[in-house]
Amino acid sequence: MGTRSRPLSPHLQVYRFEWTMLLSITHRITGVGLAVGGVLLFWWLLALAVGPAYFSVVQAILSSWIGRLLLLGWTWAMFYHLCNGIRHLCWDIGWGFEIKTARNSGLLVLAGSILLTLASWMAIYAMRGA
Repeated sequence: MGTRSRPLSPHLQVYRFEWTMLLSITHRITGVGLAVGGVLLFWWLLALAVGPAYFSVVQAILSSWIGRLLLLGWTWAMFYHLCNGIRHLCWDIGWGFEIKTARNSGLLVLAGSILLTLASWMAIYAMRGA
């Protein structure tokens, strides 16, 4: 039997890039990042339970520049996912479907997640006295 020509499913080359597309992809990526951060949190708690020697090793890793960068990214992912989740709840009740509103609420999500991340880290450093 010969091969038949079948229609292909739409893919990214078919669609024009949109701001809301980027926000949707970012929401999925931050969801994965939150899962990875959850493993990191579990590792830290496990080290706390194992004992002071192992905890100091984990704490040293998380206190390094790469550890802090991971924690900063995890914090931003958490706030982005939270803000975008609230946006989706608004959509669930029928608010914000207009193109201009969807674009503006996306900008608000991005700005809000950055501001909440910065405020959190500033508060943490202020409490530490650093």
